[in-house]
Amino acid sequence: MNSIETLPAAEPATYYPSPLGEFWTAFRRNKGALGGLIFMLLLIICAVFAPALAPHNPTEQFRDFLLTPPAWQDGGTSQFLLGTDELGRDMLSRLIHGARLSLLIGLASVVFSLVPGILLGLLAGFSPTRLGPFIMRLMDIMLALPSLLLAVAIVAILGPGLINTIFAIAIVSLPSYVRLTRAAVMTELNRDYVTASKLAGAGTLRLMFISVLPNCMAPLIVQATLSFSSAILDAAALGFLGLGVQPPTPEWGTMLASARDYIERAWWVVSLPGLAILLSVLAINLFGDGLRDALDPKLKNAA
Repeated sequence: MNSIETLPAAEPATYYPSPLGEFWTAFRRNKGALGGLIFMLLLIICAVFAPALAPHNPTEQFRDFLLTPPAWQDGGTSQFLLGTDELGRDMLSRLIHGARLSLLIGLASVVFSLVPGILLGLLAGFSPTRLGPFIMRLMDIMLALPSLLLAVAIVAILGPGLINTIFAIAIVSLPSYVRLTRAAVMTELNRDYVTASKLAGAGTLRLMFISVLPNCMAPLIVQATLSFSSAILDAAALGFLGLGVQPPTPEWGTMLASARDYIERAWWVVSLPGLAILLSVLAINLFGDGLRDALDPKLKNAA
């Protein structure tokens, strides 16, 4: 009787998750970061669709409803869910439009500081004896000054306004990107792949932007996320001091400045813009922490 040969069972296919899937798996373990991401998405939706979501024009004045309390308090009305300010403007509409302006300031200032910061950091890292010392000493001088004081000085020279506020915050944030990029570049220059690229005949520009820079982006992305919240705070501080966005443009810091005289008799005109700043900055910081943990291999493996 012939024996029947049994074939070996096929090994199950090994599944390798994509980099994006691996990142999302590591990111969603952090519940705080996930909550921050959800709040940020809601904030972005409010900013993008502000004209459709806001019940009123943010600069329209209702003279018969000055300092009207929120709808759930005595004297409130459903026409103004979060009440009105000292000029009869709807607080909810101004908060929604203020989210658009705050996100615009944060995004623009991060971009305007990230791009030159990367370029200067690359130059400092690839030229440690010539350009590097000059660039880093300039960054040290900027870091020696308090960031808010430096921003105030820049706005005082350029003049108050939206564009000048963005430039001031971008200049203040520049040293952190330069130092972080230079440190990452100095670390990467000792790697074997950089030596192999040099032996293959790669030029300096190719080494900078093709070989080294992509491997330095993870900490820069995290720094940009955290700088986003700092930019919102700096913009609110400048607006509170009267040096940022000027009235009647709805901006959270400007709203705080104009309402500080009514803090005892109308708590909502001060508390609501302050709460919006607090929750936005907290959500962005939580998102940045989760992003750092998900992008850092050591922290990801530890989790």
